[in-house]
Amino acid sequence: MAFLEQLFGYVGDFTWGWSLIPFLVVLGVMFTLVSGLVQFRFFGRMFGVLKPSTDPGAQGHISSREALLVSVGGRVGGGNIAGVAVAITLGGPGAVFWMWMIALIGMATSLFECSLAQLYKRNEPGGTYRGGPAQYIIHGLGHEFRWLAILYAVCLIAAFALGFNAFQGNTVAGAAEESLGVDPLYTGAALAILTGFVVYGGIRRIAAAADVIIPIMAIGYLLMAVVVIVINLPELPRVLWQIVANAFGIEEAVSGGVGAAVAQGLRRGLFSNEAGLGSAPNVAATAWVRHPVSQGIVQSLSVFIDTIVICSCTAFVILLGDVYVPGDEAVNGVVLTQQSLASHVGEWSSYYLTAAILLFAFSSIIYNYYLGETALTVFTDHPMAGHVLKVLIMILVFLGAAAPGATSVFFFSDPMMGILALVNLVALTMLFPTGMRLLRDYREQLAAGVEHPTFHIYKYEDLDIDKEAWADASK
Repeated sequence: MAFLEQLFGYVGDFTWGWSLIPFLVVLGVMFTLVSGLVQFRFFGRMFGVLKPSTDPGAQGHISSREALLVSVGGRVGGGNIAGVAVAITLGGPGAVFWMWMIALIGMATSLFECSLAQLYKRNEPGGTYRGGPAQYIIHGLGHEFRWLAILYAVCLIAAFALGFNAFQGNTVAGAAEESLGVDPLYTGAALAILTGFVVYGGIRRIAAAADVIIPIMAIGYLLMAVVVIVINLPELPRVLWQIVANAFGIEEAVSGGVGAAVAQGLRRGLFSNEAGLGSAPNVAATAWVRHPVSQGIVQSLSVFIDTIVICSCTAFVILLGDVYVPGDEAVNGVVLTQQSLASHVGEWSSYYLTAAILLFAFSSIIYNYYLGETALTVFTDHPMAGHVLKVLIMILVFLGAAAPGATSVFFFSDPMMGILALVNLVALTMLFPTGMRLLRDYREQLAAGVEHPTFHIYKYEDLDIDKEAWADASK
């Protein structure tokens, strides 16, 4: 076991330390510049999806809005509460600035990966679709690259469906025991039952659950942060200056200065918003849209909500309080967020934060399950395989909550996520010309006065596209 931990430690250091972050940053900048700042040009169009769809073509399908909320539920999790606190503790307030920067360029990366997932999605029984990096590797790059899709799928199942779901159960149980005194055994059992109820309903029930949970989760947390900001409004300019000054070394909060701020901001930002990691495209592909780029634009908004909105809420709660002391690592993670919030509005807020963590974690669990289900289809479409995965995830959620030490066996989760991200980025680089082809088509239709651009499959006869998945897009 010690040998395996050391081996995966080296893999994690290589992916997250030496290759993945530079690759993500360079590609994000390239996608942004070559596309003509697409995430900013289409920023206003992103918000049109927040209202329920009235498009008759979307009836009976997963809507763009529902797919957005499922992906927001997956991106928004413990990283937005505990991860931001860790970034500030280790990198200083300047880390927040670099989290913002990586999110802004990551919006372009997310747009392209989710547009490609839509393009190569496959039709499923019952009016649903399935797609993601595995599908655009096989159908976009060719079947000779199927081995790459298999590597991606193995890593996706290991990291998200298995490892991260156990960690989510552990997070919920720890918060419930700390603030409410609930035995982790009961928390684990309740969470496992809830998980089973949702995942056995398929993607439609997952989308319906997200449609209820995510707005409550995001808006509730946002409102609490707004209350904190209003209470401390005179201090807000000081905090904003502190963030910028630390980001560029004008002031130094921790040892390592600018280097620590950049490293922590980029790493925690990428871990939180998942842009380019190849997870969100699996959900983006489930939506019915008239053009692949439409869902790509929507998924850019998901990155914006995760980091620019939710992560900023946590950062302001911490930096506007008096609990955080630069250079002091004694109080960090979720404890720093809890104590900071309590310093603003009182001890009752620990219960509020526990409820937020529960919603954040549960939405991530059902999102992680769907990622695993999609990855499983690369190997087999036998119904029994799906049942085994559902039961296994329920067991892991329970064990993660009831037996906290059990999560230690999932030390491979971060390295496996690093590998799948590298695989996805290689595929994205190779398929970028196809992504630009879609984007040009979308822009040309807008320039011609078409309010809602439509995907015309006859223009893409040279690509391996499932015609049934796009049969009614132009109706």
